[in-house]
Amino acid sequence: MRHGGRLLVAVAGVGAGVHASPISSPSQEVDLSWHAPAQTQLNNLTAVLTTEGVPGFFYNSSDAPDGKYGAYTFCNMPHVRRAEYVVAPSEYELVFVEVLHRHHKRTPYASTSFPIEPYTWDCDGQQLFFYGQTLASANSTAHPATPAYWKGYTSSLNPFHPYGWRGTCQFPQITSPGLADSWQHGADLYEVYHSLLNFLPPRDDPHWRNRVVYRVTANPITSQVAGMVINGMWNTTDAVPLLIETAAIDSLEPHYPCPAATKLFDAVRTSDAWKEHLRAAEPLFAKLDMVSGVPRGSSYHDTFDGYFDNLQARMCHQLPLPCREGKGCITQEMADAVCRFGNWEYSRIYRDDQGTFEASAASFGVWIADLAGHLRRAMNGEGNEGGMLWVHNVAHDGTVSRLLSVLQIDEMFWPGMGSEVVFELFRMKEESGGGYFVRVLFGGRVFKSSNPNLGVIDLIPVERLLAYFDGLVGQNATLVASKCGVS
Repeated sequence: MRHGGRLLVAVAGVGAGVHASPISSPSQEVDLSWHAPAQTQLNNLTAVLTTEGVPGFFYNSSDAPDGKYGAYTFCNMPHVRRAEYVVAPSEYELVFVEVLHRHHKRTPYASTSFPIEPYTWDCDGQQLFFYGQTLASANSTAHPATPAYWKGYTSSLNPFHPYGWRGTCQFPQITSPGLADSWQHGADLYEVYHSLLNFLPPRDDPHWRNRVVYRVTANPITSQVAGMVINGMWNTTDAVPLLIETAAIDSLEPHYPCPAATKLFDAVRTSDAWKEHLRAAEPLFAKLDMVSGVPRGSSYHDTFDGYFDNLQARMCHQLPLPCREGKGCITQEMADAVCRFGNWEYSRIYRDDQGTFEASAASFGVWIADLAGHLRRAMNGEGNEGGMLWVHNVAHDGTVSRLLSVLQIDEMFWPGMGSEVVFELFRMKEESGGGYFVRVLFGGRVFKSSNPNLGVIDLIPVERLLAYFDGLVGQNATLVASKCGVS
């Protein structure tokens, strides 16, 4: 029954197509309503307009300043690593982990180039491999493929010049420093979950491939990152499968049709609050346009997404901010203002507006239901005796943002490169009371939700989180189609 936005549900953890859970629990009240995030400098427009710099936020390096690990470092966000990891009390046994993280730093997208770009982007120090390989079977002979890779090239005879970005990179692609960050991310995870916790199998265990799963989106940059993460974790250059869903219905990016969510997200971008921030930004846009050549009335002026993507990529790679002869330069002060506006927009899109909580749950609900199913299977013992221990998803900022929206993070900002959310499922030892508990880590730290039923998600009963997910999207995603308006 519904009571004022709340839902009374059973939380026994049993879903269609899943074995009965060993856990049973009485019905409990689950709060499915939207709760506003904390009010901070990030989502306060006056602070965005008057603050100097971006206090506590770093946009120019993969390395946090000394003693600042855990701070918002856009170019390489903090993640689980041994130095900061808090080991659960001894009565809790880790039985399953699912990771979702944004790809690492890259070139900008072609769509965020300026009409007048001051320099080229070259990626000659890396190789992007694209080739097919036949698998051997009893009835055929597999001929090995040559590991062919893309090498950027523009014919000197070609009279047509690409708009905006020039050079040997693809736009986008993960850069060499981004690949290095990806490898370190994987190495740090293995250091915690194998070396510290003895949870993941040793690298020389031939069965580890049956116990871990990696998933990517159709965008090649997620595969570029996954390859380095896997090597950082398992020290292997052998082939490892990456699960990928059909692009048109991919639930990880997400890409499945959800017109109701699109309508709700669009409503934010036409709201009075959105219009107010664009009016307040007009002087900044005028200065940026003078250097970039972006025309008035461009889609660049509907959101700061284009300027943010363009400028943060330069800063993350220690490239100079653009200048234009006779028109001046984009200064660091201007770039800082773009970053402040960008964080305001992401908070507005994903947390400050009630409608986008519903939009996030609908448009990301299939993945949420998958996660809930993985937790249930682990509770049913399928993580034991050679079953699945680890699911690792590499995706995008829009993916991470929707998850943060669904979990109702207390302070929302633009998820930087390598942003990571980790779900850890623990079983309490029988002599301590038994049962299953979940901890959620974001940036290596315990997740804080504005929803009072979730609160600080640190070893809370897993039934509470599952009931919340079920109420929003249905077990096995049974509510998603209707919430998307496609049923």
